[in-house]
Amino acid sequence: MSEDKKPNGIKFSPWWITGAILFMLIVLNMIGGSTIQDYSKISVSQFDDMLKRGEVQKVIVYNKTKAEAYLNEKALKEKKHQKVAKDVFGTVNKGPHYTFDIGNDELFQKELAEAVKKKQLVSYDFQQKSDWSEYFINFLPLIILIGVWLYFMRRMASGGAGGGGGQIFNIGKSKARLFDEKNDVKVTFKDVAGLEGAKEEVQEIVEFLKNPEKYTALGGKIPKGALLVGPPGTGKTLLAKAVAGEAKVPFFSLSGSDFVEMFVGVGASRVRDLFKQAKDKSPAIIFIDEIDAVGRARGKNNFSGSNDERENTLNQLLTEMDGFGTNTHVIVLAATNRADILDKALMRAGRFDRQIYVDLPDIRERKEIFEVHLTPLKKADDLDTEFLAKQTPGFSGADIANVCNEAALIAARKNKTQVERQDFLDAVDRIVGGLEKKNKIVTPEEKRAIAVHEAGHATVSWMLEHAAPLIKVTIVPRGQSLGAAWYLPEERLIVRPNQMLDEMCATMGGRAAEEVVFDTISTGALSDLEKVTRQARAMVTIYGLNDKIGNITYYDSSGQSEYNFSKPYSEETAVLIDKEISALVEGQYQRAIQLLKENKEKLLQLADILIEKEVIFKDDLEAIFGKRPFGEIHTLTEENPL
Repeated sequence: MSEDKKPNGIKFSPWWITGAILFMLIVLNMIGGSTIQDYSKISVSQFDDMLKRGEVQKVIVYNKTKAEAYLNEKALKEKKHQKVAKDVFGTVNKGPHYTFDIGNDELFQKELAEAVKKKQLVSYDFQQKSDWSEYFINFLPLIILIGVWLYFMRRMASGGAGGGGGQIFNIGKSKARLFDEKNDVKVTFKDVAGLEGAKEEVQEIVEFLKNPEKYTALGGKIPKGALLVGPPGTGKTLLAKAVAGEAKVPFFSLSGSDFVEMFVGVGASRVRDLFKQAKDKSPAIIFIDEIDAVGRARGKNNFSGSNDERENTLNQLLTEMDGFGTNTHVIVLAATNRADILDKALMRAGRFDRQIYVDLPDIRERKEIFEVHLTPLKKADDLDTEFLAKQTPGFSGADIANVCNEAALIAARKNKTQVERQDFLDAVDRIVGGLEKKNKIVTPEEKRAIAVHEAGHATVSWMLEHAAPLIKVTIVPRGQSLGAAWYLPEERLIVRPNQMLDEMCATMGGRAAEEVVFDTISTGALSDLEKVTRQARAMVTIYGLNDKIGNITYYDSSGQSEYNFSKPYSEETAVLIDKEISALVEGQYQRAIQLLKENKEKLLQLADILIEKEVIFKDDLEAIFGKRPFGEIHTLTEENPL
């Protein structure tokens, strides 16, 4: 079996040998050059005392610098020499017993000769000894430096593709991850619910690579690229994963930020290497997620005027996609939620030939998405996916997946054996409004103010034809809000002025109720004010729904106005815009006050029920106000927190 096929095999590294040598040298240095005997180092004066007492039998001097002393049997029996009398294994130590530096070798030799004459010493000898460990330690830094240099030179020569921190010379290599038929990619088009139009176009690209003759027989050409555009969580990356699972061709996947580095020229180098790899394995597909990280319009955010590495990377990407020496049979898929800021040269035909808009799912698509994500759950048999789809207007595919996961967690928290309908409703409340905070301290006065505020929303929305009626109201603190109201909005493709005005009036119903009941207002309407101001500004400056401003929009769909410091209108127009926005908001505020004054008794009655129950539903509103005279709307829910 070859080495690369060994499961969980430990790869040999030459650095192991270097580490082992360093460890041995450290050990030798710590124990004085011997792994068995522990020589006791003494001074010359201590040796002179032992010599005068007649305890030394033999002395050997090495290299005229160091000496080893051997004690006689009588001295070894003394208590002060017991530490050197035996070695580390407990056997008799035959010596040497002590080592020391001699200083002047001529004087020391005369001293030894005198001791022999006086019979204080039996013998002595001078010898030469080569200490390779010292030489090795002295040259070790140079050896390590040469070894490191040789290692990197070999990596440069071989263009090594190893991982880890040794990639300083591979920094210009592409970071794309390769998927092919050998990789375990289980996502297919069956796992992508909804997105029928997007799936059809992407599936056609896969089919073109699998069976190009079907299209080339009629004179068709393979598209260069497809750009997936849409809000976050709508399934752009999931669609690309399905392409990787369906295509029988190599699939290179990476993010736009993988091209960006602090070193000049690295991004362009990685683009070249990516397309080179794809061309070598063509036909192939390249997927670049979040392409706006590298594809932003050139020259719009480079205020310094210096060389922009991101622009160089984009230029190289443009050249590789459609320029001289273009790589044929390489299709580029890209995903972004900011197509408005991409460079126009990147968006032209011949580069991204197809722009596929992946929108938020409608009620039918939400039902299909629920069915996909409910498959692994242990759910109740009577669970209605169509009902769940109605509860989640405006939810993306990622939001629906989160709802299913939260519902399972809530059911497990309640020790249930299956996930039921109420668990999904609680999950929607949890995601939209946040976690309930029943232990939050709220005074009775504040609680009544919150109840009146939420009852004001409910009353006004119930009385207006185009406002979304309330389905559920609560004064239990949830997330950052002190109270919350769930609406039943209609899913509209276009919105008319009277519909927007009714929604603004219902939003101002909370503050208007405080004015009618308490004759004062509070800071609790911050989110309401933010919402209506945004709607009023959109009516005046974006949609052209104001008579005085006229049929003019100051909205720039290309996103280029983000980099302008000046406004697209004059100061006189700015003053007029501010006046019209204020007039719209104040007009709907007064309208809400008038509605609540006419229904003040019912407003107070609803507030009392809300204080008592903390949570009220559609039935409670019908008991007070009667049936809503404008008919039923069959889609659910949106929250408007206090």
